[in-house]
Amino acid sequence: MITYPSASIFPPLPVGGTPLSDLQKEVIALKKAKDALILAHNYQCEDIQGIADFVGDSLGLAYKAAEAKQSTIVFCGVHFMAETAKIVNPTRRVLLPDMAAGCSLADSCPAEKLAAAKAADPSLYVVAYINCSAAVKAISDVIVTSGNASKIVSRVPADRNILFVPDQNLGRWVSGKTGRAMQLWPGNCYAHVQFTPGALIRTKAAHPGALVVAHPECTEAVREMADMVCSTELMVGWCKQQTAQTIIITTESGMIHRLRKEVPGKTFVSAPTDRCSCNDCKFMKMNTLTKVRDCLRDGSPEILMDEKMRVAAEIPLRRMLEWSK
Repeated sequence: MITYPSASIFPPLPVGGTPLSDLQKEVIALKKAKDALILAHNYQCEDIQGIADFVGDSLGLAYKAAEAKQSTIVFCGVHFMAETAKIVNPTRRVLLPDMAAGCSLADSCPAEKLAAAKAADPSLYVVAYINCSAAVKAISDVIVTSGNASKIVSRVPADRNILFVPDQNLGRWVSGKTGRAMQLWPGNCYAHVQFTPGALIRTKAAHPGALVVAHPECTEAVREMADMVCSTELMVGWCKQQTAQTIIITTESGMIHRLRKEVPGKTFVSAPTDRCSCNDCKFMKMNTLTKVRDCLRDGSPEILMDEKMRVAAEIPLRRMLEWSK
């Protein structure tokens, strides 16, 4: 008999929240002393989210990075996100708590392979999901996030042949929403494709009446079971609007922390996979509060970038920011 893991359940937070730890207080003091801005992705651990100046998705973080006035940006996320901050705000020092925090999506689309595809078909209009390297951004036409991809793709000239990189699941979802035919790069997020219809069926059975919200990086079979498919940022607003008291969250488990804080009174269930009770991204979780403290104290690891590549990568990124307004 096969035993499947049960989902992790997160009831409403108690009134008053959780007091800051000594390490969190140390980080906040260092942040002020070093004139730093701390940006944290929704998938970061709760203790990191608790000391961040802004917690959000890739689009929101890109805007905050571009607007930053502090001399240093500490980016609690993965490598391509910190690169994006450097691209849009090059005069600021950008630190990444763990330089090894990568991304399976970014790794699936090496810049040299994309360059070869463009050389083979110069008519291609490359729409790149922000989960890609600076080198890939530099040879793309426009960047998208899961929150604005449909809006951006709808603005691509109708006579252009779109190549969507690197997430085939997000690309297929966007194609369906916009009606635009697109070539899809064969990449995916290793964490999101671990969610399965079977795991969702078992979770829904254990929580009658619960709604399901899923990230578009999930497979089509999982997305079809969801009551809503959207970016992590849109999940917050959607969950606030629902009358259901229990919602199954089908994305990286770090999202639960923000939802519990901003959508009080509801119970959130972290959708399991067939192998574990919830789904952590091993790269996102490489950042720890101790590493945040150390990078603020030491001024490293720092994101450094060839200026020619940075300028080239900024063009499609700025196009995204402008088209998203």
